[in-house]
Amino acid sequence: MSKGKTSKTMVWILMAMLILGLGGFGVTNLSGAVRTIGDVGGKEISINDYARALQDELRAIEAQTGQPMSFAQGQALGLDRAVLGQLVVRRAMDAENTRLGISIGDENLRRELISIPAFQGLDGGFDREAYAFAIDQAGMNESDFEDSVREETARSLLQGAVVSGIAMPAAYADTVIGYVAEQRDFTWTRLSEDNLTREIPEPTEDQISAYYEANIDDFMVPATRQITYAWLSPEMIIDSVEVDEEALRALYDERNDEFNRPERRLVERLVFPNMEAAEVARKQLDNGQTTFEALVKSRGLELSDIDMGDVSMAELGQAGAAVFEVPTGAIAGPVQSDLGPALFRTNGILPAQSTSFEDARADLREELAAERARRVIDAQIGDIDDLLAAGATLEELAKETEMQTGTLDWHETVEHPIAGYEAFRAVVGVVTKDDFPQIEVLEDGGIFALRLDGETEAHPAPLDEVREEAAAAWRAAEVATALNALVETLMPRLEEGTDFTSFGFNAIEETGQDRSAFVPGTPQGFMQTVFDMAPGEIRTMPDGAGLTLVRLNAINAPSTGAPEIAAVAGSITQQVSAGIAQDIFDAYANSLQSAYPVNLNQQALNAVHSQLQ
Repeated sequence: MSKGKTSKTMVWILMAMLILGLGGFGVTNLSGAVRTIGDVGGKEISINDYARALQDELRAIEAQTGQPMSFAQGQALGLDRAVLGQLVVRRAMDAENTRLGISIGDENLRRELISIPAFQGLDGGFDREAYAFAIDQAGMNESDFEDSVREETARSLLQGAVVSGIAMPAAYADTVIGYVAEQRDFTWTRLSEDNLTREIPEPTEDQISAYYEANIDDFMVPATRQITYAWLSPEMIIDSVEVDEEALRALYDERNDEFNRPERRLVERLVFPNMEAAEVARKQLDNGQTTFEALVKSRGLELSDIDMGDVSMAELGQAGAAVFEVPTGAIAGPVQSDLGPALFRTNGILPAQSTSFEDARADLREELAAERARRVIDAQIGDIDDLLAAGATLEELAKETEMQTGTLDWHETVEHPIAGYEAFRAVVGVVTKDDFPQIEVLEDGGIFALRLDGETEAHPAPLDEVREEAAAAWRAAEVATALNALVETLMPRLEEGTDFTSFGFNAIEETGQDRSAFVPGTPQGFMQTVFDMAPGEIRTMPDGAGLTLVRLNAINAPSTGAPEIAAVAGSITQQVSAGIAQDIFDAYANSLQSAYPVNLNQQALNAVHSQLQ
């Protein structure tokens, strides 16, 4: 239960911080007399809880992406439905707790409240005035807040009871590890026409013709659609677009941080409660009594907890000068930092970067010209649409505008610049002869219109057009047949264990290869074949105009006692157990929603949404 206790404490720490941070946002009655957006089994969902939850999710997304997000954008992503679903589950759990009689007493509630740092005074004790002020600022009363603490704690107890004790057996991880980490030792070689004792003659006309007829499917021309198109892309007009010097200068100044970056350093910062403690730690480092890693661990931290990433001198504040004086790997300090006395370790130096306007000018012009070219094309769409509506053909369109025309025999595998656009492929596959050309927009801001002129069914290419391909394919088949026959004659000796080199083959030894290994020079599916083999087994695989011969020498089971294998096994067990626990809880939550009726007030929901617009 200690884990659950820690989880609950963190939840209420975050809730208290949220109450203080929101400063009363949205906690007044958003809809006047309406106080709820609905209820689940008689447990009301407060209109203010819904509003706060929505804003919390928006802020979380903004923190992750570094970009502002409006409510409209969040709604388009289904954020409102996700938040509402979470609140419905919570209230369904509250209804179930009421039925089961699960709650916490006053003494447990008291312990929860006094353990929240936001409600503690300078002496570390519970500050009654700070507590009352925070609750009042949030627009709540103490009774409502304490009820919410009781409900959240009860929900944690219920959820813990549902998912506790769920763990995958060790056999599952062992099976996965056995599959993933098992290795193979094998010997292989690639045989070609050079390994044959007799030369393969050139094919006769009859042999080519016979091969062509017998393998006609290999020489099919795919069904094609004869297309005429008119196309205008930003690249076509980018050289004619004018970009003034002032705009280039403005863009350079706007992106100055990208072109001119001061020297930066990869830094770790270990903060101490006071300067005396920091100086003692520095002396221990200098005397070799400890290491920086040991100091970090003694503070109950990991290196990832103190990693500041790459920072400039200015970002380090008053500690900047000291940190930037030491070389890579050295420790600076103790010096005062924004968080108190600290030791800093420099792990890398990123030199200053300076790109002059003249050096950046070409790239800036290309960027601005491309953007302006897209705007020029966009401005022409209306006029071009009018020409098409008036009956202009694609050929006439090219004469009246900057669009360029062309023809294309289109099929799924055709290689052509315009065929690489998804927008073009979406239209060209469904257009009919009865469709009138219309302007469509491409992914890069270009535009096109097309016309279907005709269609050709799939058919065999005439032999005269594919004679060389048919002759080469006949020869490859003859080489493969001869190589297979050669291997068949040698197989008895190979199965006895005779080395490949005894037959003049270039044997290649591979050891410790797992399923994900890539062995250059081998055909597709090679490793899968190797892992299907038994020790001592020999197999051949077709390989274009040659043959790959492989013998499996040994199967190496993973060393389950190795630390790295044990760590992976533990991670697999933990992840799968967590996934199963989540699935079980989701199923339980769904059953609760079925057991307790959900009633929602759409007008109240709309009122909240309008306030957040």
